Amino acid sequence: MKKKVLFIVGSMNQTTQMHQISTYLPDFDCYFSQFYGEHPVVRAVINSGIVDNTILGRGQFKKNSDAYLEKHGLKNDYRAKVYGNKYDLVVTCNDMIVPLMFRRTKNIFVQEGMIDRMDTLGKIIRTLKLPRYLAFGTQLNGASNICQVYCVASPGYKDYLAKQGTSRDKIVVTGIPNFDNAESFLNNDFPYRDYVMVATSDIREVFGKEDRVAFIKECVQKAAGRRLLFKLHPNELYERAEKEIKENAPEDTLIFQQGSTNEMIANCQELITQNSTVVYIGMALGKKVSSYFDINELKRLQPIQNGGRSAENIATICRAYVDFKGTGKEFLKQYDDQKLLAPWKYSL
Repeated sequence: MKKKVLFIVGSMNQTTQMHQISTYLPDFDCYFSQFYGEHPVVRAVINSGIVDNTILGRGQFKKNSDAYLEKHGLKNDYRAKVYGNKYDLVVTCNDMIVPLMFRRTKNIFVQEGMIDRMDTLGKIIRTLKLPRYLAFGTQLNGASNICQVYCVASPGYKDYLAKQGTSRDKIVVTGIPNFDNAESFLNNDFPYRDYVMVATSDIREVFGKEDRVAFIKECVQKAAGRRLLFKLHPNELYERAEKEIKENAPEDTLIFQQGSTNEMIANCQELITQNSTVVYIGMALGKKVSSYFDINELKRLQPIQNGGRSAENIATICRAYVDFKGTGKEFLKQYDDQKLLAPWKYSL
């Protein structure tokens, strides 16, 4: 019988990443579930609706992911309770909540994208060993050391997560889907070009503080007369964001919430971001970029460009690990990060 694998999805980026990985596992019986938690406190929080603007809730993230799974004919086993399956492997996009079922099963963590900067709250949660989901953002994602194998975007992120508490010998550099082949976005039919693009973040929607009006005015200054294009985060409250932009930016400013962010970046002159992973696409394409993160640090962390081979790399890890008799640390002794940096020259 085919091995059964459960992919945990969340945002559209996470969902499409997991789908890509699954396409390289035709010999597996693949299922998908929105990110979830089983602890009674977590269930109560989800049921309250407080976290509906996060991947843990039942809001737009879950609705979009469920719609994507249905559109592509993928089996949706929400909370692993629909089909009654016993899984051989769980592949998750988030280790801030790791249900007991995951811990009793072979499991692999896949980095989604940029990890938020560690702030005071994150340090307190980590020091006091409080539930990591209390940080709300991604600052503690990948740092629990609970998963058995960690697939990450770059050598820089391997160093970063090792410093945050995940065992270095559990981490392998595979690259990550959606951020490993920036050149592929240059050939597109997006009708606008040569603008200054602003990729906003859902800071307010995930309980952060932001002076959006001040940010818009700063973007207008940076554009220095050039046309602006705002690509809003899919999780943002569109009406509020659109109103703020129209009141504080030139009339010819373009505003999108849907569409290919990466193609828009490919056609821009300059990219302005907040906490968005898409800054890495701009950097890989040689654009002038701005970010709330230190640019030199981003250069160190930048995902490897491997011609779009990351999903296949991760699938290869999945296939090999599910039958491996031993720990994740023992399993990864056979892999060489330097070879994974140029997977078109080597086989895993």
